[in-house]
Amino acid sequence: MKKQKLIAIFISGKKYEVPEGLTIQQAYEYAGYLFIRGCGCRGGVCGACATIYRFPDSYKIETGLACQTEVKENMHIVLLSFFPVVKAIYNIKELKGQGTEIKKVYPEILRCLACNTCTKSCPMDIKVMEAISAALREDIKEAANLSLNCVMCGLCAARCPAELTPYGILLLCRRIYGRYIQVPFIDIPPRIKEIESGKYDAELDQLIKLDIDRLKEIYKEAQADKRII
Repeated sequence: MKKQKLIAIFISGKKYEVPEGLTIQQAYEYAGYLFIRGCGCRGGVCGACATIYRFPDSYKIETGLACQTEVKENMHIVLLSFFPVVKAIYNIKELKGQGTEIKKVYPEILRCLACNTCTKSCPMDIKVMEAISAALREDIKEAANLSLNCVMCGLCAARCPAELTPYGILLLCRRIYGRYIQVPFIDIPPRIKEIESGKYDAELDQLIKLDIDRLKEIYKEAQADKRII
């Protein structure tokens, strides 16, 4: 059996040797770290494992998600299990769905330098600066659509030289778009009524009682049906 190659990495300044090919998250656990924060879906969709890293021979600060980014030799890593930001408080029901409301709720958006650091920091390859520019133009639909894949990891806020909270601003855009601008799918209101009436309660209760293996089988069968359609 071929021996697995070990590489040196540095977690918060401390050196560890871990197997090559691990993700940063896996390397942390191999090194003995127990995740209490900074670990969620492990699949790149929850944004809980925002990470900053760099290499000794480069001036660049790199960013990524720990569950998706593979460790490399001499990587210096810090996991941001939480990045403090000031989130605006608002009631979406009290807004009118107008583009001017973005600047009222988040007036700091006017400080944007259009430097594109937010885009370079985004692990989801979202065109963050373009989305923020759309919000500045009061084009909520464009801002919402450009930021649809945001996982709220906070790396854009961590790296923004103007100290904005881009992901919070764009979340507001998506909320306004979803509530006031997007035309609702015609099938959704009747389905909501069916759910509220308890039509699916018995079926859900039955699914809850199934073991994990049977649930996986049902999921595979459902996916197969979709392919046939």
